[in-house]
Amino acid sequence: MIPMRSIWKGDLSFGLVNVPVKVYSATESHDRTSHQVDAKDGTRIRYRKVREGTDTEVEFSDIANAYESDSGETVILTKSDLAELPVQKSPEISITGFVPREQIDPIYYDKPYYLEPASKSPKAYVLLRQALADSDRVAVVTFTLRNRTRLAALRVVDNVMTLQTLLWPDEVRKAEFPALEDEPTIRPQELEMAQSLIDTMAGDFDPSEYEDTYQLELSKLIEAKAEGTEAFPTAETDDSGDDDSEVADLLAALRASVKNRGGPDTSASDDSGSDEEKTPAKKAPAAKAAPRKTAAKKAPAKKAPAKKAAAKKSA
Repeated sequence: MIPMRSIWKGDLSFGLVNVPVKVYSATESHDRTSHQVDAKDGTRIRYRKVREGTDTEVEFSDIANAYESDSGETVILTKSDLAELPVQKSPEISITGFVPREQIDPIYYDKPYYLEPASKSPKAYVLLRQALADSDRVAVVTFTLRNRTRLAALRVVDNVMTLQTLLWPDEVRKAEFPALEDEPTIRPQELEMAQSLIDTMAGDFDPSEYEDTYQLELSKLIEAKAEGTEAFPTAETDDSGDDDSEVADLLAALRASVKNRGGPDTSASDDSGSDEEKTPAKKAPAAKAAPRKTAAKKAPAKKAPAKKAAAKKSA
């Protein structure tokens, strides 16, 4: 495992109390590294930063950022210009308040960071950590990281204070979908069956039960390519069934899902079905079927005398 390196150092400001901390990235990528090549012969593809319209390469230190002003004018800002921003001079993680954790919707959570005590005595760190854990609240903080002002949530995870950046309100899009404006009618039977399926799949979250299937299959494909073998042999598929027809009835599909998950078989008790399902059963009463059976029995009875007559003529 790659050793953790701090990416930022400052003070966690809690009223008049300053807690020196080091900030570490709490996550790391497990994606396999790769580089771009020419698919024809594998020649490495390189990127160069060149002036537009020329082949003159520009050094990284000479590259600046151009912004457009409100009047449409192009404004060039260098790294030294950006360093003059007041927020760049603040080495504090400032706690602005404490809120119930359920008030922060998970959609706002972004990247997590660990905070390590940076002073010789971790007493102030431990005190704030314990008080935060006992309050069952989340501290809302602001700080500057990589030239940007960040909004974040401070909470305790596994006995370590964790800083998780939050998206700004205007960074979260509003969900507006025309398809959800006229919602279809949900039958009580369908809702009940869906809840039964949820019950059969209910449990506790254990991250170790999940794995990155894409990375596993990618590794298998890479090794197979290196050995000149086939990674995923094509399996024969049975196209005799029509999946669309099997799941055409939502209630039937839910019932089958509950049964496959080991839930109770509700197919026998169809009294909870819809009115449309009950109607066909009422259209076939036994009284209407009786006359047809009587007519079928009378036909052989009329043919019997004809056979006897033929027998007498033969004698």
